[in-house]
Amino acid sequence: MERLAPFLKHAYGVGQIAEGIKNTAFNTFLLFYFNQVLGLPGTAAGLALFIATTLDALSDPIAGSFSDRFVHRWGRRHPLMYISALPLGVAFALLWQPPPGLGETGLFLWLLGLAVLVRQSMTLYHVPHMALGAELTSDYQERTTVVAYRTAYGMLGVALTIGIAWSVFFRGTQEFPNGQYDPSAYAPFGILFGALITASVLASALGTHSRIPQLPQPSGSPESLTLRLLLRDYRGALANTSFRPFFVGLVIFFVVRGIQDVLGIYMTTYFWLLDPDEIRSVSLAALPGAVIGIPFWAAVAARSDKRPTFLAGVILFSFFIFAPPMAKLAGWFPATDHPSYLPLLSVLTGLAAFSAVAGLVVAGSMLADIADEHELVTGRRQEGVFFGALAFAVKSSSGFGTFFAGVGLDLIAFPAQATLESVGPGTVNALAILYGPGIALLAVIAVVFLARYRIDHSRHEVIMRELVAKRAVAASGAR
Repeated sequence: MERLAPFLKHAYGVGQIAEGIKNTAFNTFLLFYFNQVLGLPGTAAGLALFIATTLDALSDPIAGSFSDRFVHRWGRRHPLMYISALPLGVAFALLWQPPPGLGETGLFLWLLGLAVLVRQSMTLYHVPHMALGAELTSDYQERTTVVAYRTAYGMLGVALTIGIAWSVFFRGTQEFPNGQYDPSAYAPFGILFGALITASVLASALGTHSRIPQLPQPSGSPESLTLRLLLRDYRGALANTSFRPFFVGLVIFFVVRGIQDVLGIYMTTYFWLLDPDEIRSVSLAALPGAVIGIPFWAAVAARSDKRPTFLAGVILFSFFIFAPPMAKLAGWFPATDHPSYLPLLSVLTGLAAFSAVAGLVVAGSMLADIADEHELVTGRRQEGVFFGALAFAVKSSSGFGTFFAGVGLDLIAFPAQATLESVGPGTVNALAILYGPGIALLAVIAVVFLARYRIDHSRHEVIMRELVAKRAVAASGAR
């Protein structure tokens, strides 16, 4: 088994902090800020983020194909990672600082424009960064370890965002006891985390720079990226019988995650009736669940393979999202003033996070295996194409998920700029049903598609033997 140096794994993984911060900020706070703090209707805010994700869907495959073909003395991935660092941090900071007096149309355009800039800058970085992880090793099990490092640092980004946001920016004041309603808190929030995002990108690019000579280079003569070649790349990817069901299931799974994240702050505020300190406590309970889950699911994948690991994680995650609100609606959950109320909610949040990281740990490793199979069939090494698709799936969590959540809030007539007193029990119960059974139904659909993925350890060993032989024949013919 090929072992990578621990420093290299850490250097690669630290770059995922940027994605963890961006996703958490978008999924947890962005819709709430523009809807509840600034007064933009939920459908309008959701539409802006949906459009940004749709444009992202176009840029992800372009970035992946471009990265696969890019020729530079610093390799295919690193120049794009360096270029994206500053624009990403600056656009993120500006997103949370709309000028006063914009009105509903102005707020919509500000949200749309800056969300597009953040997403495009993240695409330029994140697609090459994920493809880089597949190139660091070709070993079936070590790939899962590399992705586990990336996932762990992504969780660190989530924890930093949640912990600092609720402890520093949204801790509450005399004027705003629930600090998430304080409009003045969001600009410094954006500046700090924009800076951390830029630092994360640069740290990963610099930390893995020494590995560039060992990384694969474009095969054959360099090709200029055209629409015809782009379409060829993605027709070829979708023709792969391992990739097609995996991609569809992955998109649905991350949409589920997105809806859960976006509606989470509504649930903790209006359904679970938590104050800012309690929201921070419950939200941070996800961290130990994820920390325990990362090595646990990596070990499970090594023992029982990647597909059953992913499926088990999705099923358990769905249960721990569905069950708590349904238990409270049925009268089976402790009362809000009971001593066990907050600890039980924290434990269930931790178990949901523990389950969810199964997919995060193995998804990137599974795609790297698909890239090997694709090279065997087509002769083209195209990690960027497949990880462009993965980037789209991940970003769907805050794009499509936010859109569906925003539409859902309007369908249940959840008021904008609401107070606890202005939201009736019927609306709160509808929110819980949207959050619980609605999410669980989508997760079942994801499981149906993911179950059709077919590459296991033995199949990958066959692929690698045939691929090594094919490469040797090509190398001898080139001499």
